[in-house]
Amino acid sequence: MEYSSWVKAMVFMAFFFVPALVECRVRHYKFNVVLKNTTRLCSTKPIVTINGKFPGPTLYAREDDTVIVKVVNHVHYNVSIHWHGIRQLRTGWADGPAYITQCPIQPKQSYKYNFTLTEQRGTLWYHAHILWLRATVHGAIVILPKRGVPYPFPAPHKEAVVVLAEWWKSDTEAVINEALKSGLAPNVSDAHVINGHPGPLSTCSSKSSSQGGYNLQVENGKTYMLRIINAALNEELFFKVAGHQLTVVEVDACYTKPFKTDTILIAPGQTTNVLITADQGAGKYLVAASPFMDSPIAVDNVTATATIHYSGTLSTSATTLTKPPPQNATPIASSFTDSLKSLNSIKYPAKVPLTIDHSLFFTVGLGLNACKTCSSGNQVVAAINNVTFVMPKTALLEAHFFNKSGVYTDDFPGNPPTNFNYTGNLTTANLATTSGTRLYRLAYNSTVQLVLQDTGFISVENHPIHLHGFNFYAIGKGLGNYNSKTDPNKFNLVDPVERNTIGVPSGGWVAIRFRADNPGVWFMHCHLEIHTTWGLKMAFIVDNGKGPNQSILPPPSDLPKC
Repeated sequence: MEYSSWVKAMVFMAFFFVPALVECRVRHYKFNVVLKNTTRLCSTKPIVTINGKFPGPTLYAREDDTVIVKVVNHVHYNVSIHWHGIRQLRTGWADGPAYITQCPIQPKQSYKYNFTLTEQRGTLWYHAHILWLRATVHGAIVILPKRGVPYPFPAPHKEAVVVLAEWWKSDTEAVINEALKSGLAPNVSDAHVINGHPGPLSTCSSKSSSQGGYNLQVENGKTYMLRIINAALNEELFFKVAGHQLTVVEVDACYTKPFKTDTILIAPGQTTNVLITADQGAGKYLVAASPFMDSPIAVDNVTATATIHYSGTLSTSATTLTKPPPQNATPIASSFTDSLKSLNSIKYPAKVPLTIDHSLFFTVGLGLNACKTCSSGNQVVAAINNVTFVMPKTALLEAHFFNKSGVYTDDFPGNPPTNFNYTGNLTTANLATTSGTRLYRLAYNSTVQLVLQDTGFISVENHPIHLHGFNFYAIGKGLGNYNSKTDPNKFNLVDPVERNTIGVPSGGWVAIRFRADNPGVWFMHCHLEIHTTWGLKMAFIVDNGKGPNQSILPPPSDLPKC
């Protein structure tokens, strides 16, 4: 080939292929875990933060980008960070739960989390995954679509991140340690917060400018997208805006069929994107986040507030208020969850497994074991299939990858040890559980149907269950005991909602399906932090498939040591 022809060929190839090569970026972040004196509710305390911010800085990227986050531990606690909802395909070493996929980052040490956002776009979040540090160590992950790819709904004028959380006046580590000493439940939080603030209706709002609350400025006639995250430790929350409808377009970074509502329900661990149009008269409108609890269990009943402020409105103008739903508003909660459906378009299809290799039935709930060191004489515990999970002293993924024996067994039961009236009155039943570090093994690419059944031990309760490493489809739910003969007839296998965290209804059940296409060790647990502490957790081992593309990558050189 002549030199000039070769040059032309190279130019031609560069023109067509270079954009594809530079489409995906490597994005670098540095997270310094530091203490920061912070004032809320008229009192100040040191809290653990990312880069001194509460909530932490938002991590921005695009679909298919690679993200490298160097986490440096400057506090006296061991630390690990979980990137909640990121698939971590073959990169389980970056998933983050301490003693599951990694040993924690010890004080004065660091670790680079390296992962790729393969075919993911939407709102996710990160949080500490050790002790109760995620109370203040959390922040948003915003994954934009690839350049040139539009949202499957009208593009908003602007976007805003809205992080819901809880606030304790006390040190949260002291709160859980005191509860474990007594064997009983911990004290509930003192307030809910929106983007770190209890809001303008807080009794302390006028005492400090930092207490005034989150304020979203809007222009009349414009549409905005709110990326809402529930980072609360222990409470499901209702979210509503005075005088405005919300259009739900995404949950857990999965597009949904759009629908309008005045109230959303969001459990700890979940994210929800909504569109809101500034279609009311100029003024200020209250935003409210309030608890949902339809069981006889204590919650923090303080409503967090923020303000939507139309441009041109005087700061002295009165705020239009909204009344939060009743705390036990089960019909409102159920109506919302029943409305969620996958978009299931040609570009974003719902790939529901139709044939099943593993049909699992897991009971979830509380228990009570004798405790000689507890002041009450007993310890409230939690379990899946009557197994209270015992955390290992070394990371399960390391033990799996290097074939270390004695760390875990792979005999987690696929069904409860006995059949019983799961949602009946079980207050006088034997509340004791077994304990162990037991995992359930799955072959690569096998399909799983998992029915999660609430139980009435101590009390029925809604459990938001999070599965690491996967999205799943919520194909059915109901109240009472799951009936394996009749309930599958009502399954939605066409457009069920896809997500990574699902609420098991109080006194009911939910059925999910997923494909085990991600080799590694993957944690599954209740995202009520107290239930995780009490042992409502387990893990799946997914074996390697055929060849390197179906096998977990080797561990990075800076993987923390236990």
